[in-house]
Amino acid sequence: MNHHTATKLFGLTATIMAGSTLLADDPYQSHKEWRVYSGDLAGSKYSSLDQIHRGNVSMLKPAWIYHTDDASSGSGTTIECNPIIVDGTMFLTSPRLKLIALDAATGTERWRFDPGNGGGVNRGVMFWEDPDKGTQDRRIFYSVGNYLYAVNADTGTAVPSFGTAGRIDLREGLDRDTFHLSVSSSSPGVIFSDLIIMGSATGEGPGPTAPGHVRAFDVRTGERRWIFHTIPHPGEPGHEDWPPEAWRTIGGANAWGGLTVDAERGWVFFGTGSAAYDHYGGDRIGANTFANCVVALDARTGERQWHFQTVHHDLWDYDLPCPPNHLTVTHGGRKIAATAQVTKTGMVFLFDRQTGEPLFEIEERPVPPSAIPGESAWPTQPFPVKPPPYALQRFTAEEVTNRTLEARAAILEQLKSMQTGNVFLPPGFAKTITIPQFNGGTDWGGAAVDPEAGMLYVNNSNEAEWIAMVKSQPKGKMSLHALGQHLYSVICSSCHGIGNPRHPASPSLASLKTIKERSTQEAVFELITTGRGQMPAFAALPEIQRRAVTAFLFGNGKDEMINSSELEAGWEQDTPYVATGHHDFRDPDGYPANRAPWGTLSAIDLNAGEIRWQVPLGTYPELEVQDHPPTGTFNMGGPIVTAGRLIFIGASMDERFHAYDQETGKLLWEYQLPAGAYATPATFEINGKQFIAIAAGGGGKPGTRSGDAIYCFALP
Repeated sequence: MNHHTATKLFGLTATIMAGSTLLADDPYQSHKEWRVYSGDLAGSKYSSLDQIHRGNVSMLKPAWIYHTDDASSGSGTTIECNPIIVDGTMFLTSPRLKLIALDAATGTERWRFDPGNGGGVNRGVMFWEDPDKGTQDRRIFYSVGNYLYAVNADTGTAVPSFGTAGRIDLREGLDRDTFHLSVSSSSPGVIFSDLIIMGSATGEGPGPTAPGHVRAFDVRTGERRWIFHTIPHPGEPGHEDWPPEAWRTIGGANAWGGLTVDAERGWVFFGTGSAAYDHYGGDRIGANTFANCVVALDARTGERQWHFQTVHHDLWDYDLPCPPNHLTVTHGGRKIAATAQVTKTGMVFLFDRQTGEPLFEIEERPVPPSAIPGESAWPTQPFPVKPPPYALQRFTAEEVTNRTLEARAAILEQLKSMQTGNVFLPPGFAKTITIPQFNGGTDWGGAAVDPEAGMLYVNNSNEAEWIAMVKSQPKGKMSLHALGQHLYSVICSSCHGIGNPRHPASPSLASLKTIKERSTQEAVFELITTGRGQMPAFAALPEIQRRAVTAFLFGNGKDEMINSSELEAGWEQDTPYVATGHHDFRDPDGYPANRAPWGTLSAIDLNAGEIRWQVPLGTYPELEVQDHPPTGTFNMGGPIVTAGRLIFIGASMDERFHAYDQETGKLLWEYQLPAGAYATPATFEINGKQFIAIAAGGGGKPGTRSGDAIYCFALP
């Protein structure tokens, strides 16, 4: 290990613009720190550091490794945090969402803050220092469960003047009674001037869910300063695209993937998710503006500047999972400030940042109608003419795997009873193929850009899933256990899964079957009622339904018979049809049902609207030893780009950290980690030495083994 004692960064003067912690002089070219989630307020994930470059990257070695010591056994925890580095200190979160400060040069722990209720996911933190007091008031803001915490950046103690004893409750101040619901924030907000601007993660299932309104809070006190209603209230733009009372009852339309800022304009940008419930919209007939929209607001007031909807009346959970990136493109010989939004559907939408006008034509193309009673799928969806999609958008017999003859024959047999076709095939009563799947395409990791070259780099998953709709309320006599099994499949399985044949220990039904070894039936009933971490509260479900789910998880209730037709009507009135979950579609050996590549990394020229190169991202080691070419894998986490002409990314299920040539996509270096790097890297310089850091937390949606390590690499 190469340890350094000197930790103070040099060569960078922090600039405070209207009180915000901007990277200075030129936020794209001058930064030697990584002070903001995704590298800068523009979300570029770009660094001007070039000490590590194409000619020497093969020499990278671990400089230090830090263990948080709080991962679970199996695959029950993850680390998705993109660490920030400020004045020689690295700030990050652990699998149990402890906030930790490290000496960034050595990995030595300086302090840790334990909120005491850690659970779920955190992807990053925010740093702020008072421009009037300087280093006397430096804070880290981060979210755990329903709360946003303010922690002293130097001591690791709560800031008592913020909210109540150093935290605010995100369930409050949404202009609706949401205290019994779940409102959290898995991705960090942004700090601009004296404001913390936040999106939220809300429930997505049937039944009551919170609205995803975007809010700004006072950075010193936690007081709400403004709110933008993503489900518009009467008299607000977009209200006509919803049923008249939707603003009182519908949830979602939330900016759960984070936000970016154009500091010069003073605008904040974000992408929103679908309205709840994800797969049935009979109670939200209409286009559903501002769900599934790229939105630009005045960061000081919350006033809308422009918006564009990428999916109308979403039935697929095709959230915009990440905020847009800001960069400069050249069109018609003219430099244009642009905003680029990548998507779960594998499309890139490119806009003039000032006006919101598309820089490449976007066509409204007809898509199939829904066969579900009461549903009204939107007749068209937007498709950019350029760039072409970077993800697979069709599944028919032509796209079936050719890995082996036996695998192909097995999938072709299954297709005989399934609905297949192009992207935006509405869920139906028969098994319906969804591709890109519900996690994308691109998920929360988003894209990285070379901001002056007009180049965008994005990873993508190419795996199909299937979905089927059923009536939400079964009829007739059944056991309490059977009712719980039905409710689990229609309410719980979209998060916990049905099970994965390749990874039976993944966070799915298989792992929940062991819950009786880890908890009691009473404790699980209480958890379902109150929620915890990312687990939303289901207090709005009738007691017998909560009891039924608990009985199913513990294998009880098989002799207790009930007449489901006589049960008290609840959420089923508004959501009469629900999906049975998000089902992996795999061959008998557990590999994806479609042809490889199953995961890719792409370079997209936004000047010309062309894909410059696309390569598989990751491989299956057992196929690799058989001399099978790289297949790519399902991937989670994002890339970064450096002036050394390199792209660094983990993300793949082979648990490797990679460096690719920015010009060609050639794999130049990889390092085998002990757990998957399902996070976005960070790079920084201390005492003239460049470092690259990545979390190896495993677990998460890929379902591989959990880890607890932060790896930091440097040249020998």
